[in-house]
Amino acid sequence: MITSLAVPAPSALSPTAIEREPPDDPVPSTGPGEARALAMNLARCVVEILAGTREIDQIARWLSSDVYTHLLKRVVISARARAARGESPGRLTFTMGSTVMCEPTPGVVEAVVIVHGRARSRAVAIRLERLESRWRASAVHVL
Repeated sequence: MITSLAVPAPSALSPTAIEREPPDDPVPSTGPGEARALAMNLARCVVEILAGTREIDQIARWLSSDVYTHLLKRVVISARARAARGESPGRLTFTMGSTVMCEPTPGVVEAVVIVHGRARSRAVAIRLERLESRWRASAVHVL
């Protein structure tokens, strides 16, 4: 049985629903804690991805397409190097060091996260840009 939906006439709509103004800032503001936590988690994941213990697809939604492509190339190079040395991806032991953040423009956060491993420490530089209601990494560099 097909039923028809009745659409109310424009005069039947309440005037407050028609005259409502959109908010000035459609993106909810987030504190610096959210960007800091994302930068630290992305740094941890990137180090694990390059070591071969995590799949790149797990963080793909937080990466721009350019960053994803560049990181994928680095994953292939790292896998080839491990294969040439006869190593298998092993469990990493590292600790997260300090995180330094700055906001050069509204909606953009640049962070450097220090990751301390057994053999060496690395700095992971990440640029996060606001995309609607979430952050996306537009640059990731492991030093």
